[in-house]
Amino acid sequence: MLQESEDLLHEVEALSRLLTALEPDDWNRPTAFLDWTPWDVVAHLHQTDLVAVAALRGEEAFAAERDAFNQNAKRGGTQQQMARDRFGEISPMELIDRWQETCREMAEQLGASDPERRLPWFGPDMGVRMFTTARYMETWAHGQEVFDLVGVRREYDDRIKNIVAIGLRTFGWTFVNRGEDVPEPRPFLRLEAPSGEIWTYGDESNDECVKGSATDFCHVVTQGRNITDTHLEVKGPIATRWMSIAQCFAGAPVDPPAAGTRTGA
Repeated sequence: MLQESEDLLHEVEALSRLLTALEPDDWNRPTAFLDWTPWDVVAHLHQTDLVAVAALRGEEAFAAERDAFNQNAKRGGTQQQMARDRFGEISPMELIDRWQETCREMAEQLGASDPERRLPWFGPDMGVRMFTTARYMETWAHGQEVFDLVGVRREYDDRIKNIVAIGLRTFGWTFVNRGEDVPEPRPFLRLEAPSGEIWTYGDESNDECVKGSATDFCHVVTQGRNITDTHLEVKGPIATRWMSIAQCFAGAPVDPPAAGTRTGA
């Protein structure tokens, strides 16, 4: 199995432990992300994983799911409401079970796939490794909303290197997505992993740089935190602009949370 698939399954297990320990009232409490509740978070992850399973079945199966999403968007519907319409009668515990089952099926299929395989998605096709990394990233990022809501300090681990990878990969896209030219040079990164290992990327002699905690970097590129609410050291106008708008997920440009609104436990 691909390492990325194993990492995804570990992340699902970690989030599931938090979810199953929630109090009944917690499931209806709004998080700091668009007022989504923990139920909304799990429903969204489950819905997107079902679309991913369809993508694994082929273009025709994926097209049906993609068309449903596009039609919902044309009607002005949100992904939150779409998931509520689809799973609204399901209890939290049953929803967790369904999500785990679907995600396990997805991860196992991805893990057994040819790494050179391309899968259809919203936008350009994606290679299996990056597709799996994207599913890991979304699970991790939305999971953080629940950790923040209930004030539980998350135990981070080096699996977040997957998010660092997709954060770097989307450097140029972050600017293109906003109609801006991709600046050069790409900033040098020096990040300390949760284990204490140092990860470096790029040319260390570059005056443009981002240094600090890999966890903080992941929070910024997934827009779970405003850059000012982290301890990252950012030097140079390119690095500063990147960290102010970084977006490693697909879709229209989205601004990060306002400073001080998502600081966590």
